[in-house]
Amino acid sequence: MTRYAFTVEYDGRPFMGWQRQPHGPTVQQAIELAITQITGETATVNAAGRTDAGVHGIAMRAHVDIAKPFAPFRLLEALNAMMRDVPVAITDCDIVPDDWHARFSCTGRSYVYRIVNRRPPLTWEKGLAWRIGQPLDAQAMQDAADLLIGLHDFTTFRSAHCQSASPVKTLDRLDVIRTGDRIDIHAAARSFLHHQVRSMVGCLSLVGLGKWSVPDMRTALEAADRTALGLNAPPDGLYFVDATYP
Repeated sequence: MTRYAFTVEYDGRPFMGWQRQPHGPTVQQAIELAITQITGETATVNAAGRTDAGVHGIAMRAHVDIAKPFAPFRLLEALNAMMRDVPVAITDCDIVPDDWHARFSCTGRSYVYRIVNRRPPLTWEKGLAWRIGQPLDAQAMQDAADLLIGLHDFTTFRSAHCQSASPVKTLDRLDVIRTGDRIDIHAAARSFLHHQVRSMVGCLSLVGLGKWSVPDMRTALEAADRTALGLNAPPDGLYFVDATYP
């Protein structure tokens, strides 16, 4: 049995998320089906994170155990050929030690949320970014984002369906970067709560629109209550961009 580590890129629009679901297609299911078609084996693909329906992956890390031996490049090529009809690509494949785990060995995860701040509708980027037509104050958004850095109880920014044992997390990075009509919000932490990034972005957008003040963000955080959440951003603009390991 050999453990292979993958880097996976995917367009989340046609999927119900990463994790296998009984009621619709998922990224995990697409990769596992391709492995079965190639090897005849039933395999479970484990990932560094579990993205929601409509959320995208630029460099998701995952692993799988396969009995049939393959050179990593040959496995990568075979999987991509088998998945040519779905928007999923294996961009890297390596053999890793048996105790390496895509989820449990991961020491950091990074996301970027993409906003297009313009009046005209999106064309080819529809479903790949969140368009906000009213002008956003990126500096005010950054001032509010700074309040969220560090160790906090993020209950306000946590989905009611979150399965994490604790709402207390340490947020290492939350940067708001404007380039022309585009605003990218970069978030990094060891781990995130379900919907945490989307919930933080939604509230930051309210600050950028002038509907919330910077102190309102502090009030929402300190409330530690989901009912204090101002807005949960749509999944369209969210991308899993990196997983780090020792």
